[in-house]
Amino acid sequence: MSVIQTTPLNGFHRRNGGRMVDFSGWDMPVQYRSILEEHKAVRQRCGLFDVSHMGEADVKGPDALRYLQHLVTNDCGKLFPGRILYTVMCYPTGGVVDDLLVYMRGVNDYFLCINAGNIAKDITWMQEQAKAFNCSVTDRSPDYGQLAVQGPRAVKIIQTLTKSALTDIKYYHFAEGAVAGVPCLISRTGYTGEDGVELYCPAADTERLAEAVLAAGIPLGLELTGLGARDSLRLEAGFPLYGHEITENISPLTAGLGWVVKLDKGDFIGSSALKVEKANGSAKKIIFFKTGDRRIVRAGSSVLGPSGHEVGQVVSGTLSPIINEAIGSALVDAASLKDQLAVDIRGTKLNLQLVKPPFVPLKKN
Repeated sequence: MSVIQTTPLNGFHRRNGGRMVDFSGWDMPVQYRSILEEHKAVRQRCGLFDVSHMGEADVKGPDALRYLQHLVTNDCGKLFPGRILYTVMCYPTGGVVDDLLVYMRGVNDYFLCINAGNIAKDITWMQEQAKAFNCSVTDRSPDYGQLAVQGPRAVKIIQTLTKSALTDIKYYHFAEGAVAGVPCLISRTGYTGEDGVELYCPAADTERLAEAVLAAGIPLGLELTGLGARDSLRLEAGFPLYGHEITENISPLTAGLGWVVKLDKGDFIGSSALKVEKANGSAKKIIFFKTGDRRIVRAGSSVLGPSGHEVGQVVSGTLSPIINEAIGSALVDAASLKDQLAVDIRGTKLNLQLVKPPFVPLKKN
């Protein structure tokens, strides 16, 4: 039986009343006070998340760019120092290994952020692919803590703790600077759709940084925020979660992430399969929906066509605290999209209203 892992903020969570759960082998807070209130705080004021369970890797060497162009679907040739790229890496079948962020620190020097549950798999995959290139892939996950500070007041709060001019750092850009005296990579990214920053720092300094952000944020309405609100926020924003909207069997084209697939940049892992899928059309599609009802549609629920036959399955579902109704996503037969789709919740048939996310107006910088 594997030992559950902890982030540098485990004691911080417990002191602050975090309700801890096993998340992908990590002991993490699902909530502190209320998922509903934490969600609303991020949309209206600010939330502080521990995302130190995420994985990090360095890619360095003369072939670093050529390697990344082979590894991922998006075009890393568009990067420059201080710029960040969202992308996915695929198997030869076109299915997704993981989605990730690529940071360009300098020439032949890149920093990657990968999903917590995929760290071992991703590092093994990336290092195996790197054997054909003159570059190195180094797992840096144990070296970093990471905080996400998200919401309309996030930048104002963090600006009180740093001399770096945060408004000069554009969305999907980053800078290096001290926050509360802690050396950080300050990233204008997030998983909520709101304005804010993600702060990467030395693991040993994470608790000191979190305490400083909490102290600076409480007067401005900051709430400690757990995994429950993180999931409802990302679903409201229409962001994919690995294992749900993207998997080894769900390609980025099927998932509606065609904008990160640059088939004209040259061959990369999975490009042949993705070219065929694009030419022929995807047999299945990820859709987003709301129901007009507050009852949550759980992942795994059948999506039904007009005759009551199954045409797909729900992959994510929650209650949106902002629009006060159930929202979700599903993988369905592409041919069924011309029909009225429905789900059955304990004997009640609910029609799905297809939505192009986000479900709520977002305020990214």
